[in-house]
Amino acid sequence: MSGYWFRLRDRVALVAALLAPFLVALSLVPFRTGLSATNEALILVVAVVAVAAMGSRAAGALAALSAAAWFDFFLTRPYQQFAIADGDEIQTAVLLLVVGLIVSQLAVRARRLQAVVVTDAAHLSSLLGTARLVEDGGSPEAVVEHVRRELVGLLGLRGCRFEYGTLMGHLPRLEHGGGLWLRRPGRITEYADWPDGKTELRVVGGGHYYGRFLLDPHPGSPLPPEEARLVAVALAAQAGSALDTAGLSHQG
Repeated sequence: MSGYWFRLRDRVALVAALLAPFLVALSLVPFRTGLSATNEALILVVAVVAVAAMGSRAAGALAALSAAAWFDFFLTRPYQQFAIADGDEIQTAVLLLVVGLIVSQLAVRARRLQAVVVTDAAHLSSLLGTARLVEDGGSPEAVVEHVRRELVGLLGLRGCRFEYGTLMGHLPRLEHGGGLWLRRPGRITEYADWPDGKTELRVVGGGHYYGRFLLDPHPGSPLPPEEARLVAVALAAQAGSALDTAGLSHQG
């Protein structure tokens, strides 16, 4: 579902990139004789930054172009025409476009950096929470259940269950490097998106195989970022360590 919401947000941002500068420029029409062109341009830059902060680089660039166009149409003479008679206003319109493009890209980068920080903090919290449960002597079943719940949220899954000690059939596997592979005799397939059906994440502790998490993604959803997949592998390793410490039966 996270991929769906990201796509929806980007579509909304593209619509806002067209409408927000238009509405802001239209709202400035009653005040255009009292405001300088520079102040009008600065107000439009705020609209560009607002769009860029919620959307993609494309949305920010489109908002900058939209702002420059509506500045020309509504706020420079001759009004209601895509033409500018005054040389200073031409310079202001060009600067509005250039500054809008630069600031929008900076806003997008700042939002992405913030998202990375928040995501990394969430990943660290997930790993520390599992480690704390193991250190506090939680039962292996409790650790497995905790990891199962973490995997659902971390990978954006529809569902997930743990299967003890059996290896039935050939399923795509989330592996240590974060890649998703299906290995069959004479054929190896790498996936860029979730495949149809279940995907396995094996649980190994002390060199012994104890079982696997069966991951059930939403149909058509993209793979989560590599960082999230690597955290999922680390969580499965923590579950394997807990099972091995408890001395449960294993295969291999």
